[in-house]
Amino acid sequence: MPKKTKKTSAGTPATTALTAAGTDFTLHSYEHDPAAPSYGEEAAQALGVEPGRVFKTLVASVDDRLTVAIVPVSATLDLKALASAVGGKRATMADPAAAERTTGYVRGGISPLGQRKRLPTALDESATGYETICVSAGRRGLEVELSPGDLASLTDAVLAPIARV
Repeated sequence: MPKKTKKTSAGTPATTALTAAGTDFTLHSYEHDPAAPSYGEEAAQALGVEPGRVFKTLVASVDDRLTVAIVPVSATLDLKALASAVGGKRATMADPAAAERTTGYVRGGISPLGQRKRLPTALDESATGYETICVSAGRRGLEVELSPGDLASLTDAVLAPIARV
């Protein structure tokens, strides 16, 4: 059973940022399996949440500028749609080492919140269909649940159809 904590800091930059902003959130932790083929799907299963409500944080390069894309774990990122959403022409997935260095998080634990450097961010519009969604809290095995509106506000995200099912 996942552990739930309300409005507390788990010591990650993401939870610290949420606490500092006074944002309502619920923290969920679970035992991460290093052999899991998909971090996001593992989180959805461990938390007993439908995969469309758990969002993964991906880092792409749009016209050579790192950009964050937040999409459901049950979908894939549409790079062309991402580029369009942030006013760019071409997007590719970022080099994992560059994504880790820039965000301050490790792959599989990259949170859209509390990143080392604020990056342009796009949130898939499907998030607005839920009262709350889950995103990484900055560590594998740790998810934060919050409203899509709060997430968009805290990250200055544009809402756009950037996911393909």
